[in-house]
Amino acid sequence: MILGALGGVTCGLNVMGCYPLAPAYFAALYLENVSGIFLLGCMYIGMAVFMPLTAAVKYALALLVSAGSIRIVIWANEGCPAFMAGLLTAVSTVILSFGGSLLEWRDQPEAAAVLLEGAFVFGAVIILNRLLHAAMEWKPQEYGKEEIIKERGNGEKLKNYAESFQGLSQIFQSMSIRRSQYGADELGAIQNELTGKMCASCDSCAVCWERDNAPLYGVLSQMLSSIRREGIPGEAEKEELGQYCKRSRDMVEEAVHVFERVNLNRAWYNRLLENRQVIAEQLDAMAYIMQDCAREERILDVQEKHALAQIRYRAKESGIVIEDMHLIETVEGHLKLSAVLRSKMGGCVAAKTFLAAVSAALNKKMRMAADARTFIAKEASAFQLYEDTEYRNVQGIARMKKDGAQISGDNFSFLELERGELLMGLSDGMGSGSTACKESEMVLDLVERFLEAGFSVETAVRMMNSAMVMKGEDDLYSTVDLCRINLYSGMAKLYKIGAAATFIKRPDGVECIASGSLPVGAKAQVEIEMQEVSLKNGDFVVMVTDGVLEYLHVPKPEETMQEMIGSIKTNNPGILAKRIMERVMLFTGGRAQDDMTVLAACIWEKA
Repeated sequence: MILGALGGVTCGLNVMGCYPLAPAYFAALYLENVSGIFLLGCMYIGMAVFMPLTAAVKYALALLVSAGSIRIVIWANEGCPAFMAGLLTAVSTVILSFGGSLLEWRDQPEAAAVLLEGAFVFGAVIILNRLLHAAMEWKPQEYGKEEIIKERGNGEKLKNYAESFQGLSQIFQSMSIRRSQYGADELGAIQNELTGKMCASCDSCAVCWERDNAPLYGVLSQMLSSIRREGIPGEAEKEELGQYCKRSRDMVEEAVHVFERVNLNRAWYNRLLENRQVIAEQLDAMAYIMQDCAREERILDVQEKHALAQIRYRAKESGIVIEDMHLIETVEGHLKLSAVLRSKMGGCVAAKTFLAAVSAALNKKMRMAADARTFIAKEASAFQLYEDTEYRNVQGIARMKKDGAQISGDNFSFLELERGELLMGLSDGMGSGSTACKESEMVLDLVERFLEAGFSVETAVRMMNSAMVMKGEDDLYSTVDLCRINLYSGMAKLYKIGAAATFIKRPDGVECIASGSLPVGAKAQVEIEMQEVSLKNGDFVVMVTDGVLEYLHVPKPEETMQEMIGSIKTNNPGILAKRIMERVMLFTGGRAQDDMTVLAACIWEKA
């Protein structure tokens, strides 16, 4: 009602016999989906009050023609830009003004005034539409202090929980010190148990132990030491014991039984310690998960409200209605836009139209999520947009099964994360065949699940190793070779757990990155070797399983592989991987004595 009343007032502005603000205001407000009938009624009342009859007729027709023209454009293109509405309104007004002069209506403006009026209407529609759009979109800002404090409190709580779990993990770790050798106190306790059982009921006890300097004590100690080393007493120790003890045979048998019982107890005790260590690692992994969850994304709706207003304005011009929208800064420091969209007229609008509007408003190149819809329909749908990366990637692979095997024990993964990272994964299960394949497949599947959920690589590897340690009776292990490439900066982080060397192919040479850690599942506390390298435009990352290097039959297989990779001239990762495999097969005489896999990836700057 206020906007309609203001439209009636604009009809009273007379410049050189023209009323340019009336059609300009009408067109600008009509673009904002204000009821056309209501707006026309208010404008016609203002014309009747402020304009002469001939001017009121002319501008009444101009408003109808402008509304019809804008409506046709919206129907054809699902939207009408402000400049197009301004052009249509200006042309309609100018044509009707010249038409009135031809009909010799009274009080018609001069030709120069008509042309100036058309130019004014064109510019005024664009300016007024932006001002009216901002006024209609404006809402009192509610900072939601309680919600912000609550979110921050949750983050601090998670950090405190993580510290508590880490402290509990350290306690379990300190309790998990295994005993590999017998201490003097243990040997003394065994000897006391043995003499208490055998000598206490013997009639010659006082005689044996009261001789000069009690030589039986030293002889018995030597026999126990012999049993501890060999599992059975030596002949010399038995003969010497027989000189001092008339029940030496019974003594030896009982000593062996005591050590067997002690060894069994020690085995169970060490197993308990292993379980404690596994629990400690689980607690540590949970602490890492909580630390990851405590990292919060920042909502930039308040700081970037002008940019969001620009996005709404550009989307409206393209026939897109934004029902909800938030601009977010991710943990990595990049922008992410979350929006719920639908088309204004019920048709289909290409999602790339909204993508272009967002990119222009934010002055950053954006990209749609991988699973985003191609079109915006009349039903509201959620869309995710991410700040575009600096690099794109291309991948290639070459594989060979072990001779005679039906399935390869190697598994690989190329995973492009929405946060702008490429993960290359390679896992080699122990042995070959279906069992090794299932092991390596489970390893990579667990890592992918954690990374897609937003956790770090370290957390994913720790949780995956915990699952492997607790897997049961089958003592099967798998190597893990991961390369996480940041497609924004080109930095690559390599995580190796029992894996073979990785090679970085650059224009000026080939770099080798080796590892010496144990595979996952071998022990409760996994050793993650992480190395960081910087990749440039055109650099390759080549990952291989140990079957590729071990059967080159050369003293230094890594150096041979470096020379091999450096001699291959290609810009295609797939061709590079295949040629590496072909040359390896020349070294092995055409035989595959183990499963062999070669992964290659290259990054290129986006145009």
